[in-house]
Amino acid sequence: MRQRFSVSPEELAARLRREPLAQALDWLACNRGVADFLDRVTGEPSRKIVSLHEDAIREVSHGFGDGIDRPEEYLGAFDSFIRNQLDKVPALLVVTQRPRELTRQQLQEIRRLLDAASYSEVALRAAWREATNQDVAASIIGHIRRAALGDALVPYPERVDRALRKILGSRVWTQPQRKWLERIAQQIKSEVVVDRSSFDEGAFKADGGFRKLNKTFAGRLPEILAELQDEIWRQAV
Repeated sequence: MRQRFSVSPEELAARLRREPLAQALDWLACNRGVADFLDRVTGEPSRKIVSLHEDAIREVSHGFGDGIDRPEEYLGAFDSFIRNQLDKVPALLVVTQRPRELTRQQLQEIRRLLDAASYSEVALRAAWREATNQDVAASIIGHIRRAALGDALVPYPERVDRALRKILGSRVWTQPQRKWLERIAQQIKSEVVVDRSSFDEGAFKADGGFRKLNKTFAGRLPEILAELQDEIWRQAV
């Protein structure tokens, strides 16, 4: 028969020690829940640390992976990565030497390469912001050219707007041509690269695609696009 005791665990343990072993074992066999109860109450109790001080933000930082916490270190590692890859990745050479020839396919290749190495455009922008206190939407191409050539990091929309003004002021354009140049510039801001294939997709396709637009520019659309790209990446004076 089970017995009920109003004693503490310490008192129960002491009482069992005074009993003969066989009698103590028999008692425990009849009261199997005692062992579980003793396991629950032994050992140090869990503790909760409570502070009555008001919470305050001490610091906000951005981790960059692979144990890199300092933005300067991350940017330095990116610079080294780009310089080491220049002779291995043809698309990077195009970015640094012939940006007018860069295609959307090559841009996608570059982004995949950098994402795999943890150098996304978002992370590079965050690192630059933390290191210089300047938030510059420079585009991934801008970051590559800064690392490889020392180009100034300039917001990409500013580069495009400056290039568009230069092209528009370089010669006399018809009103439809000016309208299309402005529209192309907006697309470049969004896509970074607008090549021939861009005109056969999306809204450009609905307006007749490359062939029709090229006629609007008297067959000189590829040349004009190249000029625009040259102006975008020309160093500002």
